Amino acid sequence: VQLVESGGGSVQAGGSLRLSCTHFGYSSSRHCMGWFRQAPGKAREGIARIQGPNGDTYSADSVKGRVTISEDNTNDTFHLQMNSLKPDDTGMYYCAADFAEDCTNYARMIFGFWGQGTQVTVS
Repeated sequence: VQLVESGGGSVQAGGSLRLSCTHFGYSSSRHCMGWFRQAPGKAREGIARIQGPNGDTYSADSVKGRVTISEDNTNDTFHLQMNSLKPDDTGMYYCAADFAEDCTNYARMIFGFWGQGTQVTVS
């Protein structure tokens, strides 16, 4: 299984970005897809996750109300829409996926598959 991220970049504070993560090689109606970020000198933190097949979502308090996680099962892609971006949102963003699993392991960041990361810079 391979996860390929896209959509990172540089944006001014208050702007928006949409990150995408496409998975290749396997899919399952039961799954957990998550987004994480790591700022320089800080630990990796969970941003949001979506669980299939029920579509249940969760987002961290630090981004709540500013991000939306969604998925498009027709092309095996899930997205993170980020609005009202702040300089504190700067970091490397990673997508992660588990198949035939729920999101029980999301909080511990235990996922079977990770993307390579995409940089988000907010100035």
